Amino acid sequence: MKFFHSATFLLISLLLGCNILPFQKKEKNDDMLLLALGILASGSDWVWDLPPGFPVPNVPADNPMSKAKVELGRHLFYEKKLSGNGTMACSGCHFQSLAFADGKDFPSGITNQTHPRNAQHLSNVAYMPRLTWSNPKMTSLEIQARAPMFGESPVELGLQNNNFIGALASNSIYQPMFERAFGGSGITEQNVRYALASFQRTMISGNSRYDQYTFRNNKSALNASEIRGLNIFNGEVAECFHCHGGFNFTDTSFHGGAKEEFFYHSNGIHDDAYYAGQVSNKKGLFDLTGVASDTGKFRAPSLRNIGVTYPYMHDGIFMCADANNPDKPAGAGKTKVDCARDALTQVVNHYRSGGQAHSGKDGALIRAFTISDSQRDDMVNFLLALTDEEFLTNPKFASPF
Repeated sequence: MKFFHSATFLLISLLLGCNILPFQKKEKNDDMLLLALGILASGSDWVWDLPPGFPVPNVPADNPMSKAKVELGRHLFYEKKLSGNGTMACSGCHFQSLAFADGKDFPSGITNQTHPRNAQHLSNVAYMPRLTWSNPKMTSLEIQARAPMFGESPVELGLQNNNFIGALASNSIYQPMFERAFGGSGITEQNVRYALASFQRTMISGNSRYDQYTFRNNKSALNASEIRGLNIFNGEVAECFHCHGGFNFTDTSFHGGAKEEFFYHSNGIHDDAYYAGQVSNKKGLFDLTGVASDTGKFRAPSLRNIGVTYPYMHDGIFMCADANNPDKPAGAGKTKVDCARDALTQVVNHYRSGGQAHSGKDGALIRAFTISDSQRDDMVNFLLALTDEEFLTNPKFASPF
């Protein structure tokens, strides 16, 4: 701590006492000082509290973590002033009780326009080097935030300009929060996105019963069926781990430091004729690349908290019933666990059948395999053990309002 204060004093002294470059005007020093103060403040107090087995997330150098940013981002995540008509927040499609998914096949924004893809959950989104289902240009949470904020096809939050900044400024809580988080730069569109990104990076989930069994040495956390399912999942028959391996159960992930991997797959849920009849925003990676072989390819999502993130797949095709009621029991007499079990049974049946014939399907990864119905049920039981109940109820992720 003594070193930090000394380094801070030295940096500020240098910025105040001399021009960095001979052609700089003096007033530029004031801007540099504010920037330095903001950087030092924003990165000085954050300590990751990570579950066992989890690497430190990669954080952009221009948006270091801080408590002030995270708290501001939490407010903004639940703030309806971040929509064009003041009726919807980010949380409108991302419910904490559903691991920040929404329980619908397709979400809709402030105009009720239906989104072409299922809303992904945000569990461990800090570890995703590529975001959304099929857009390789979405390389950071800071970039991705623009899509729901300003996107026109589909409209989500429906912002058309920066008038929302004035709406935020009209609430007396925000000016001091932005000052604490970003220093003199205040309420800006970029700072809104950076605060949202900082909050989302804290959405780390790593205390499921699987984690307790694997990383916390609690060998009673999983029952016999769940352990059998885990072994099938990671075994050479089903080989699910190829697309859903690692600590985050996906092959698209940061693995610590600079190492990252990302892949897109066609898993055979639809055939060529289906995709030929789809509009241009429903064909997966092809929508961005225009390459025919990319048709039907999507990023494999993390399986964390899969017990509450139904309906499954990019189009929510696997669901039991009542897909559009995320906070109600899923069908008459059914609990959410019953619904997840039904839907996951469909998922495992799909994979063990080898899926539909599709020219873009990776036959080495998606191929029929033989397991009994009992073994399938063991796999479903294991997948349900990936739900982190603490994450779903942790007050630090809840609305501050």
